[in-house]
Amino acid sequence: MESKTARLTVLIDPVKKKAFEELCAAQDLTSSQVVRQLIRDYLDTHGASYSTKSKHATSTKS
Repeated sequence: MESKTARLTVLIDPVKKKAFEELCAAQDLTSSQVVRQLIRDYLDTHGASYSTKSKHATSTKS
């Protein structure tokens, strides 16, 4: 899990925003949770490397 956060501002038309928020709520998710997952999936799909884990967390993996 990420330890620090940064704000990302996205402009979207109000109709899509409302539909997105309603769908997220129907799935008991926040829009932020869904956007974070979309970003992780996009990075993984395109092979982008990034690290959000501490050195301790990565050194305990076998």
